[in-house]
Amino acid sequence: MTTENEGSPRIVAGVDGSPSSRTALAWAVRQAELTGAAVDAVTAWQYPAGYGWPAPVLQSFDFAAAAGQALAEAVEAVATRHEGVEIRQHVVQDHPATALLAAADGAELLVVGNRGRGGFAGTLLGSVSQHCVHHARCPVVVVRTD
Repeated sequence: MTTENEGSPRIVAGVDGSPSSRTALAWAVRQAELTGAAVDAVTAWQYPAGYGWPAPVLQSFDFAAAAGQALAEAVEAVATRHEGVEIRQHVVQDHPATALLAAADGAELLVVGNRGRGGFAGTLLGSVSQHCVHHARCPVVVVRTD
C-alpha cells in the first residue's frame, strides 16, 4: 500500500466492522490527534473459502463494495468527533493479517481490536491480532472492547 504522504507519521488501524475494531479505530484516531499522525484505516476481504468442495460465489454480491461500506461507516462514526485528523480508507483483497502487516510497514503504530468477526467468541485474543503482535515491524496496540 502506498500513501499520499510517505514521510509523515502514520498509524494503521485494522477495521472489520466488529465492535472491537471500531474501538481500536477510535483509539488510533485519538492517538493520531495527540501525535499529529494520519490514520490509515484498513479493511481486508476475501472470497469465501470452501472446504473440500468449490465454494459458490454469489455473482451479484460485491465483496469489495460491502467491505468499503463497512469501513466508511466505521470511519464516519469516529471522524465526526476528530475532524482535525486525516483518516485515509483502504480496502484490500487479502487475508486480514497479511494486509495489516503490509500496511503497517513503515508506520509508527499498528492498532487492532482484540477480537474481530472470525474465529471463536471465547478466545482472549483473535488470530489476526495475535499474528500482528508477533510479526509486525512496528509497535502494536491491541484494544479491548468493554
